[in-house]
Amino acid sequence: MADEPDSWITKNGKRIPIYNKRGNAGAVLLAGVVAVGALSAGGAGVSTIGELAGSASSSGQSMSVRKSEGRKDARRGDSDAAWRRFGMRERRRTPTQQAECIASSFGQVQEYFLNHRCTSMDKILIALDDDAGNTALISVVWTSFGTTRDADRFKRLMDKHGTGDIRPLPAELLALPPTTFHGHNYGSDQDRTTITTAEAESATGHLPPDLLDALAKTASALPKP
Repeated sequence: MADEPDSWITKNGKRIPIYNKRGNAGAVLLAGVVAVGALSAGGAGVSTIGELAGSASSSGQSMSVRKSEGRKDARRGDSDAAWRRFGMRERRRTPTQQAECIASSFGQVQEYFLNHRCTSMDKILIALDDDAGNTALISVVWTSFGTTRDADRFKRLMDKHGTGDIRPLPAELLALPPTTFHGHNYGSDQDRTTITTAEAESATGHLPPDLLDALAKTASALPKP
């Protein structure tokens, strides 16, 4: 048999029982009701404890955890599991295309290639969808060098915003509208002499910058095809 309530609270015309078994349950329920009432009165628009929990799950810490776990999935080659962590699914991707380093770059990045020969460059473009009809476009590039020293210096240059870039494959290859990559949502990784760089943008609809950045950093952990 259920315990009898010690007292009741009226909320929006409804009577809510407060149980005080071991002095805990009632205090928790009361605190939850008071917190919800305070937020509603303050104009925050949160009316249920469930909504409060949902808000906490979308915090920066939660995104950080998903990004960390997503990178582990990506390194294992399980990109589908990585995208699911962000509520995304892969729509399609281009075949891997080889490119010429100097012709594919601009700015200080191109100048670097003029003085430090890269041994290979491979590119792909990945389109991801969410349940709301938004599409993220991710450009991933693997650039290899003859020495680890050249690769180290290249990564430091790429990681600095405004030093130039490697041109991504065109979005039209995936039947998407032209998309400009600005380099703000960016990730990089290194495997000895190979540097992986990734950038993400919204191709259709709108996706928040923190999500796009997390997708780019996750994609940079993908192994070279």
